[in-house]
Amino acid sequence: MSLLARLAPHLPYMRRYARALTGSQSTGDQYVRVALEALAAGEKQLDSRLSPRVALYHVFHAIWCTSGAKLEDRTPGDGQDASQRLMRIAPRSRQAFLLTALEGFTPSETAQVLDTDFPDVERLISQAQTEIDAELATDVLIIEDEPVIAADIEALVRELGHTVVDIAATRTEAVEVVARKAPGLVLADIQLADGSSGIDAVKDILGHYDVPVIFITAFPERLLTGERPEPTFLITRPFQPETVKAAIGQALFFHPGRTARAA
Repeated sequence: MSLLARLAPHLPYMRRYARALTGSQSTGDQYVRVALEALAAGEKQLDSRLSPRVALYHVFHAIWCTSGAKLEDRTPGDGQDASQRLMRIAPRSRQAFLLTALEGFTPSETAQVLDTDFPDVERLISQAQTEIDAELATDVLIIEDEPVIAADIEALVRELGHTVVDIAATRTEAVEVVARKAPGLVLADIQLADGSSGIDAVKDILGHYDVPVIFITAFPERLLTGERPEPTFLITRPFQPETVKAAIGQALFFHPGRTARAA
């Protein structure tokens, strides 16, 4: 089996991770591309002692750490506020937090990816969660047509200290809610109650407001196609609560124009 065939099932998720880690689709994709090029050229090799997925992320981190984030695009307007927020959380803490909460690695696997041990991973995760939570508070719009799922998401959002401005079940409802009050974050499903699309609802919203968006869907393949634009933050249903919390924290932490909750 070719190297590409072995790694192909893991690449969409590593792109998702790289984008969350860097806060940028272009920067995240560039790091993934460099890691794959290093493997193809024989400059890096997958560790045969690790599972293919863990070994792939291990190579990605070797590239990330040695580059010192020099590949990142620092052009004006491209995440300057996010970069400033990024400086307030240690990179290793952010990596450990994302690997476990967003990518679903166990702490032991995360230790293998990061070349550290289990206690260090637990310490890094705790540190990241504390720092991220201290930064955030905003108004959230939930676009979801299934009441039980919407209620679960609302509970998670409130637990993090945010305010839910409304829950919209259709594209039309979502646009009407935003017209009344601009949210600081949007959590959206793809398929909505009247057959309308959450993707279209998000496009409508982003046409007027600069707001971070997290898609929570049972159909991730409709968004992780390798074509642009793709969402930086995507959660597959059924979801784990910690995964949603991690994505919310990262989306708000990195977004340059996030809207703080009104006093």
